[in-house]
Amino acid sequence: MSSCLFSTNLSATSILVLGDSLSASLGMKQKDGWVYLLNQRLKAKKSPYYLVNAAISGDTTGTALARLPAILAKEKYDYVLIELGGNDGLRGFSPKIIKNNLLQIIALIKQHNSRAILMSIKIPPNYGMRYNKMFNDIFLAVSKQENIPLMPFFIEDIATNQTLMQADGIHPNQQAQALIADFMEKQLEKLVNN
Repeated sequence: MSSCLFSTNLSATSILVLGDSLSASLGMKQKDGWVYLLNQRLKAKKSPYYLVNAAISGDTTGTALARLPAILAKEKYDYVLIELGGNDGLRGFSPKIIKNNLLQIIALIKQHNSRAILMSIKIPPNYGMRYNKMFNDIFLAVSKQENIPLMPFFIEDIATNQTLMQADGIHPNQQAQALIADFMEKQLEKLVNN
């Protein structure tokens, strides 16, 4: 009986969130952000997985790639959720560079025997149809090439609702965080339980 208890604890699935300000609770306390809220919910439900937040505001695919080896060297994670690319897109970085950085991030994750999950990222339409299409295509191409799950952009519905966004129009507000946690719980459950 005790071995069941131990195995339940030891078999909890860890998911590292490698992201930017959208997951780093920009403009609010950490405990008000979606990662913290979802972790509290998972803990209460005794869910078989938990999140570790490694998101940093302002992170690009390049800066995340630079800091990832140190993160992965410290601890073993079952999954790494890649929520990156928004800052690259907002700065107009070359899609080729973004794609290459994502591929290198995924290679590192695989080297550490973790599984990568890629989130599709969207940027505002004022960057022009051509750049937007090239940007959006990166995530699908990388997901197919690396044969990893592609998760829908987690604030797509929220971003069009001004009451759920901060004054900058880019970051969800505190009210939106529970909705993001709902969305992410459904998405992660599909992936982790399969």
